[in-house]
Amino acid sequence: MTPQSLSAYNVLVTRPVAQQKALVEAIEVQGGSAFSFPLIQIDPINETTQIRILKNQIQQLDNYHVLIFISTNAVQQGAQWIHNYWPQFPVSIAVIAAGPTTAELVTAEFNCQVIHSENGMTSEDLLTLDELNEKQVKGKKIGIFRGIGGRELLASTLTRRGASVDYLEVYRRSAVEYRASELRELIRQENINVLSITSGESLNLIVQQLGDNKAEFSLLPLLVPSQRIADQAKENGFQRVINANGASELSFIAALESLADMLE
Repeated sequence: MTPQSLSAYNVLVTRPVAQQKALVEAIEVQGGSAFSFPLIQIDPINETTQIRILKNQIQQLDNYHVLIFISTNAVQQGAQWIHNYWPQFPVSIAVIAAGPTTAELVTAEFNCQVIHSENGMTSEDLLTLDELNEKQVKGKKIGIFRGIGGRELLASTLTRRGASVDYLEVYRRSAVEYRASELRELIRQENINVLSITSGESLNLIVQQLGDNKAEFSLLPLLVPSQRIADQAKENGFQRVINANGASELSFIAALESLADMLE
């Protein structure tokens, strides 16, 4: 990768604010330009009932056989709770993370061994792990650290495989509010030529932001983290969808480098 290998790129970065810095810096170091337009805001849970349930789960953390962290947000928010009640992370628990970036953060927070999916960071990828097959999880108690809401595939499949599954919901997501035309104006004014998203939820939000003008931007390359979201993006009319096979900075930079032919 040369210092100016991304000089042709004006990239829209839609990650939550706290997760943008590394990707923005990686793009700029390689000569590209990054434009911040966070679509989702991450906040700690704040309702009394939610806090009471989570506190009880964290206090009984050593009752779980397996803990799964589905994102870096789940690690960051979950770690604050765990450190409050467990000065030393329970050594008897198997820990699994969705993808290498989340796994690295878990290791840094808890100094424990972490199993992670090698080929992706989706629920489907996690469910291919030997450690989560029916023989391994039957009769086990599994805790999934995540935000409020989200996909049910992981928990429902593990339940069918014989596990008892709890959600440890440590944060809440909300859409960032913008003027109706704000995204369209930014793309035009800054000559943005690459869009990027990191979740199905952010795909839905970018479609809402583009509104009736979506067709005007449908030929812009769109970076996504998984094949599932790539398929959804194509269903929404995007014609140049690139699956980065992960949401890490390295995955997205590699995908950007593959775009040269599209931007010629």
